[in-house]
Amino acid sequence: MNLHALYHRPKSNYCYCYDLKKIHIRFRAAKQDLDRVTLIYGDKFEWNKKRLKDMQQVCSDELYDYFATEVEPEHGRLAYIFELTKGKEKFYFTEWGAFKAINEKEIHQQFFQYSYMHETEIHVVPQWVKDAIFYQIFPERFNIGDSDINLENTSPWNSKPEAASFFGGDLKGIIEKIDYLENLGINAIYLTPIFEAPTNHKYDTTDYFKIDPNFGDLSTLKELVQKCHSKGIRIILDAVFNHSGYFFEPFQDVVKIGPASPYFDWFHIHKWPFDKEGQNYDSFAFATHMPKLNTENPIVREYLLGVAKFWIEEADIDGWRLDVSDEVDHVFWRAFRNTVKSVKPDAYIVGENWLYSLPWLMGDQLDAVMNYPFTRNCIQYFANKSISETQFKNYINIIQMNQTQQANEVMFNLLDSHDTARFLTLSGKNKNSLKLASTFQFTYLGAPCIYYGTEIGMEGAEDPDCRRTMDWNEENWDKELLSYYKNLILIRKNSEALRRGTFSWLESKNNIIAFERRTDKERAIVIINNNESEEIFTLDVGSYRVFDAISKKTVQFNNDKPVIVLEKYSAKILIIQNS
Repeated sequence: MNLHALYHRPKSNYCYCYDLKKIHIRFRAAKQDLDRVTLIYGDKFEWNKKRLKDMQQVCSDELYDYFATEVEPEHGRLAYIFELTKGKEKFYFTEWGAFKAINEKEIHQQFFQYSYMHETEIHVVPQWVKDAIFYQIFPERFNIGDSDINLENTSPWNSKPEAASFFGGDLKGIIEKIDYLENLGINAIYLTPIFEAPTNHKYDTTDYFKIDPNFGDLSTLKELVQKCHSKGIRIILDAVFNHSGYFFEPFQDVVKIGPASPYFDWFHIHKWPFDKEGQNYDSFAFATHMPKLNTENPIVREYLLGVAKFWIEEADIDGWRLDVSDEVDHVFWRAFRNTVKSVKPDAYIVGENWLYSLPWLMGDQLDAVMNYPFTRNCIQYFANKSISETQFKNYINIIQMNQTQQANEVMFNLLDSHDTARFLTLSGKNKNSLKLASTFQFTYLGAPCIYYGTEIGMEGAEDPDCRRTMDWNEENWDKELLSYYKNLILIRKNSEALRRGTFSWLESKNNIIAFERRTDKERAIVIINNNESEEIFTLDVGSYRVFDAISKKTVQFNNDKPVIVLEKYSAKILIIQNS
């Protein structure tokens, strides 16, 4: 038995409250090393009544197997150890390590504990996000609704964007296209920043309480939110609290009078007066026009929390996407969550974290993050074809195991964004790769997000090329791709299993991935052939009437292991109603 690979920690992604009744337990061991993992658990005050429960191997990666189970402590307390079996070899894994035998007299000092299931410590996520299909809009590039508020010398629509280009998109332009979005089928919108700022992207905020005049005003935003809500579409805005813009009034006061300014401690200033040759204050990515805010300053904290609260109360927005959330202190995000949830308990809080994010996802800060590890994995497998189906599954498993189940259920899953090259460009204009990646995106755990224009075949390399204007000339649209997206959206909306079901891989090979989503009422089996050749997949479903959601045909399976024929670069989404 490989003892070095054994791992467990309480009150982490390996042991956490899923809700007020259930505690989820995970255990890690070396790959293909253990025959059985048994949880021995009970109440620390009634250990003599302890129980045993075999854990299920739920997934693996290149190095490890992961085991999981859930228990319902009768009194809200849990004490536990693990019994590990490999052939005739047996070890007990406790907080002290691995032992061949347990001294029951010392067990109270050795077992792991979840001391008490406090409601305030449970990661409660907004349930509507499980049913959400997001559409990301970069307002300056989506649609012109009011040309009277455009800047002078805007670039012609559909021309090539440069870093400083302005094209005139605005909030009224989005309002005019709500019917398009409703027809597409999405039910949630993520807007990149809309507050006053001198750049086209608005990540250098000048006034946090004012809509940028080139986008509209408060009444325009209210109209947008109200009309979206009337169509069943929710809206989240982008908050830039890591840094402000250079022309943010408090920073300008510091520029002018330095330490005499009451705002001097709002920022991380190293030297004043500022010199032209060196940067004397912290900023985002060394960009001098984005000075970093000191969110540890109580006055700054209260100011920004007031911003978060204001826009929910004033415009009835449904949540916040948080820019550069991993560079803001955890104390601030805890206060942010308390503030936002006190105003709108089901508001969605999603951070821009690009890597490992568990410290933000334990229930006291963010609901989810933009799932860029998911993005990277899909690019490697579907677009670049640089990894095998086994590696793809391994990476997806790592992503799942890196956070709690409830975080996985509301993760913000994207294939591209305003900060990445577009997926279609990365795939070498291979539409089939995009279709397969989107199929996985729309059938996996979490909330899928479409970056504006991806559904009609828009391309774009790295920023600023990925921020092209939305092409409203339907003659340029890929109608077949658009139809495919509409069908994926409808399939997800109509399937409880795809939105809220459990996830488990099915055995597959030959560059095919297959998995099942399941609820008590429904099963959904997804099979994706990422090959340039026809492939055969044997499915163990028994005798069922199965609805093929992509082809929209019903098939009767009358044997235990029907053979599924998959055309090259194709997918099947099979819906089975449980009897």
